[in-house]
Amino acid sequence: ISITGDGKIVYPPGVKEITDKISNDEVVKRLKMVVKTYMDMDQDSEEEKQQYLGLALHLASEFFLRNPNKDVRLLVACCLADIFRIYAPEAPYTSHDKLKDIFLFITRQLKGLEDTKSPQFNRYFYLLENLAWVKSYNICFELEDCNEIFIQLFKTLFSVINNSHNQKVQMHMMDLMSSIIMEGDGVTQELLDTILINLIPAHKNLNKQAYDLAKTLLKRTVQTIETCIANFFNQVLVMGKSSVSDLSEHVFDLIQELFAIDPMLLTSVMPQLEFKLKSNDGEERLAVVRLLAKLFGAKDSELASQNRPLWQCFLGRFNDIHVPVRLECVKFASHCLMNHPDLARDLTEYLKVRSHDPEEAIRHDVIVTIINAGKKDLNLVNDQLLGFVRERTLDKRWRVRKEAMMGLAQLYKKYCLHHEAGKESAVKISWIKDKLLHIYYQNSIDDKLLVEKIFAQYMVPHSLDTEEKMKCLYYLYACLDTNAVKALNEMWKCQNMLRGLVKELLDLHKLPVSEANNNAMFGKLMNIAKNLPDAGKAQDFMKKFNQVLGEDEKLRVQLEMLISPTCSCKQAEICVREITRKLTFPKQPTNPFLEMVKFLLERIAPVHIDSEAISALVKLLNKSIEGTADDDEEGVTPDTAIRSGLELLKVLSFTHPTAFHSAETYESLLQCLKMEDDKVAEAAIQIFRNTGQKIETELQQIRSTLIPILHQKAKRGTPHQAKQAVHCIHAIFNNKETFFIFICQLPLSRSLNADVPEQLITPLVSLGHISMLAPDQFASPMKSIVANFIVKDLLMNDRSVGNKNGKLWTTDEEVSPEVLAKVQAIKLLVRWLLGMKNNQSKSANSTLRLLSAMLVSEGDLTEQKKISKSDMSRLRLAAGGAIMKLAQEPCYHDIITPEQFQLCGLVINDECYQVRQIFAQKLHLALVKLLLPLEYLAVFALCAKDPVKERRAHARQCLLKNISVRREYIKQNPLAQEKLVSLLPEYVVPYMIHLLAHDPDFTKPHEYEQLKDIKECLWFMLEVLMTKNENNSHAFLRKMVENIKQTKDAQCPDDAKANEKLYIVCDVALFVIANKSTACHLESPKDPVLPSKFFLIQDKISEITPHHSLPPFMQPKPAPVLGAVNKPLTVPGRRIFTKTTTASDTASNTSTNSSPLSSSSINKNRLSHCTHSLIHTQRKQCFRQLRDFYMSCSNSNAGTESSESRAQENNENPVIKNDEGKKVSSDRTARCRPEAA
Repeated sequence: ISITGDGKIVYPPGVKEITDKISNDEVVKRLKMVVKTYMDMDQDSEEEKQQYLGLALHLASEFFLRNPNKDVRLLVACCLADIFRIYAPEAPYTSHDKLKDIFLFITRQLKGLEDTKSPQFNRYFYLLENLAWVKSYNICFELEDCNEIFIQLFKTLFSVINNSHNQKVQMHMMDLMSSIIMEGDGVTQELLDTILINLIPAHKNLNKQAYDLAKTLLKRTVQTIETCIANFFNQVLVMGKSSVSDLSEHVFDLIQELFAIDPMLLTSVMPQLEFKLKSNDGEERLAVVRLLAKLFGAKDSELASQNRPLWQCFLGRFNDIHVPVRLECVKFASHCLMNHPDLARDLTEYLKVRSHDPEEAIRHDVIVTIINAGKKDLNLVNDQLLGFVRERTLDKRWRVRKEAMMGLAQLYKKYCLHHEAGKESAVKISWIKDKLLHIYYQNSIDDKLLVEKIFAQYMVPHSLDTEEKMKCLYYLYACLDTNAVKALNEMWKCQNMLRGLVKELLDLHKLPVSEANNNAMFGKLMNIAKNLPDAGKAQDFMKKFNQVLGEDEKLRVQLEMLISPTCSCKQAEICVREITRKLTFPKQPTNPFLEMVKFLLERIAPVHIDSEAISALVKLLNKSIEGTADDDEEGVTPDTAIRSGLELLKVLSFTHPTAFHSAETYESLLQCLKMEDDKVAEAAIQIFRNTGQKIETELQQIRSTLIPILHQKAKRGTPHQAKQAVHCIHAIFNNKETFFIFICQLPLSRSLNADVPEQLITPLVSLGHISMLAPDQFASPMKSIVANFIVKDLLMNDRSVGNKNGKLWTTDEEVSPEVLAKVQAIKLLVRWLLGMKNNQSKSANSTLRLLSAMLVSEGDLTEQKKISKSDMSRLRLAAGGAIMKLAQEPCYHDIITPEQFQLCGLVINDECYQVRQIFAQKLHLALVKLLLPLEYLAVFALCAKDPVKERRAHARQCLLKNISVRREYIKQNPLAQEKLVSLLPEYVVPYMIHLLAHDPDFTKPHEYEQLKDIKECLWFMLEVLMTKNENNSHAFLRKMVENIKQTKDAQCPDDAKANEKLYIVCDVALFVIANKSTACHLESPKDPVLPSKFFLIQDKISEITPHHSLPPFMQPKPAPVLGAVNKPLTVPGRRIFTKTTTASDTASNTSTNSSPLSSSSINKNRLSHCTHSLIHTQRKQCFRQLRDFYMSCSNSNAGTESSESRAQENNENPVIKNDEGKKVSSDRTARCRPEAA
């Protein structure tokens, strides 16, 4: 060491000796000069290097390294840094311990970098710059415990960096650390931890600059450090050695961050994640899935394409047994669809499976995933994904259904209403509007309310101005499919019905308080509550609301204004706001009562339609007629726009008739009446009919223009126009009879010519409706027309020969004019009788016999075989429908004989599919409105024989609906308890048993196949009736059937075989009831009442018919056939037919073989019980009687038209004599019906 001869250290010129004897200030002063000297020195100054070597060693002494003064330490550190620079590559310090102390000392001084505003910051920066430039810390690689120094250095630098540092500071820190990593032999776990810890979210949020520094450092050293990172994750993930690092619990967060920094850092780690995805620990799989979801879903991630095995393994977790794992996968799909549309195909199949997941939350999130992606960009979701959402609108869970419906509604509003992505996107999801409205068909009131809300907020937003709102509605209605239109019409109808209920409730509030009034109010409240969600709570809240209404007159006034026909949309909003304000309680954060009232107000408030809206719709209609509308731009043709626009106005005329009352509106409708389109004119007439009550008194000019048009339509228009014209005159004008007489003059004198059937149809329609609407003036004059023309000339004559192509059904256009005229003639007979509503002239008896003969003859009344099979089907349908229509009038129902009832019911088993279908629909509609007597519900039991599955399913739904309606009616109407015999669904059983006992197919009571058919028919009805055992109804049914066995068949009480068949059907019914219920043997709550029209009760016990048990093979144990007969009673049995029914069979009967049964095989089966000659004889005798009666009507006055013998005959069951003078029961005639198909 170079020291002077006296042993002293050589200091730079002007610098005195630095010892512990001098003050700190003096030490600092002298060190600054030393620092200056070292700064000016370079590596080439060999003489100076040797001269100041002693000083360099002195500066590394304990006095300086442990000096308490930070200025002294900083200056010494700067000197040492320069010394390392000057003496590089060999340091003047040879002791490893000394080197370690020096570098730890320097590292501690680097903490001064934290305060950039410190006066000494420049010296700290100089120290950092010097160390980084020279890479001084590389000297430490020679030390055994160099890792301690590096760890301390990295910790220091990461801790001091902050946002006040400039780019140079960060660059020097980066250089210093990267040189250590890249030039060393490897990175220890402890050193790696000092870097990675800055990536953990908690640290990342505390010091963003440290995170950025670590991120940059890893990017720069990726090639070197990747191996170390892989080793770390391998130990933690694969070997499970969590003790190797304190960061083991943050391993997935680190992987995510490292992937975001540079995927190359994890090149060797990704295969380890695939291993973890298959772990047996559900929570561990969940953690890996969460991680990979972020990696795959990251915006610029290419991991899925770069690592297909891992991607496929990840997709497999969509089917994981652990629910949270599946849920996490579904949530990931949303980000993936948005950021990686190219992966949509891979995700689709897995989302399809998850859309049917048993877990509600997962199905819900599938919808959210798809909808969120669709809202961002519709192109991100394919049709298949949207199809999954479509399916979920019918989910069993309300939360899922609601999310699916609201999601589709949002897409519709964004892309179809606002056209945010052009026409192509709008076309892609054009099905949404139809689908959403179809949901209105669901039984749940929640679904209906949500559809109404969606319609008001998304499909036709009520917030739009009137013109824009009506334009939206006008073209929406034109684009809807048929079922959606029906749903929308039903929605308006329900809302109007609810407004009516509220109005009736308010009217009751105006009456004096009484018990009857309170009962009436309760009934109204119950009906209102049925139209709100959660019926139980709704009833309580409606009672409370009714109480508030009784106490608050102002509230009643607001509500009356809201439901007033003249209330405008703006007024409605004000009323709703005021009512809501009055019912709001500020101290209640949630108010379920107010929410329920809001539901009611939303349903009854006219937010779309008022006078201004109707005027706007009419203007749009006029523009379409003139050709100046935007029809083509909206995707509809002008003709479609006009027709649908009028249909829309027609529907609104039912629900908002007052809004139409303006001269401008009626003038536009008059123009529509003059158009060539028949549908347009028909709709316009119906609008006048619904809304024109004040035309006669307030709009004389419209009246004078309208009358001639209605006359013309009633005389020469289409049948539908004629019907509407007659009803329009009846609804609008006071002197309607005068107009009717004027209309009748022309048809009566000239048009009733059976040789020109094309010109007959409209006059027959007009005459029928006039005679129904004005029976006092037209009932008697019509008698002559009915006898001389309708029956004699038209119905009993076949002038033309029909098409012999063998089809059982043809389109309306292919039906011959003569048959169309005959159908209208039958309807005229019915309307004439419905107008009279009495049977004093016995016209109804004769008409019923005529209709029965039409059914017996299979539609060919004259037996001349001129009529085609398809036309015969039309006439059978008309005859069956006519009897059913007459049965709705009590005075005619009483005279319909059991035989005629059976003939009518057997139409539901007609050989023609369309006849069965249409008849069943008419039967259902009449029953569900409680227009038909209960006995007609029994007809549905015959549907068990229908070979077409869809028909059986439809019949079962009709049964369910009808039974539900009747039970609900009994609950809601206390007075119904007095009429239980005609209302209680269980009372259909006697009628069903009687009907089945007289089934023409049931000829051999002990034959297995026939008994099987009877059992299936019974089960078809009983299975629905016995779904619940309400009030011990099963025992009631058993008692009823047992009571029937103690009676005789009133239709033919002396016929032993008929009675035997009746008792056997009862035995089969008891067999079915016992198989269905174990509670049927309990005591019956009531004694059943049997209809005397069908069952003759014996007065003397000795005359009671002995018990008839089932045949031996129907007994449970010994019968080998019981296994077949007594199968699980779940699916209606199928009869054995000659032809297998295909899907096309349900569509139409386009050929002889297109129906479920060919007519030849059917007729053979049905006619096997009587000879053709006998049938022919019966028909001839029947025709003679009918002809004689109607001829007598035409040749005699009303007062002398009926003789005692004929009156007696009409009051009896029809009995027909054959040529040999033998009596033939009409039951024989009934059996000669067409085969049940």
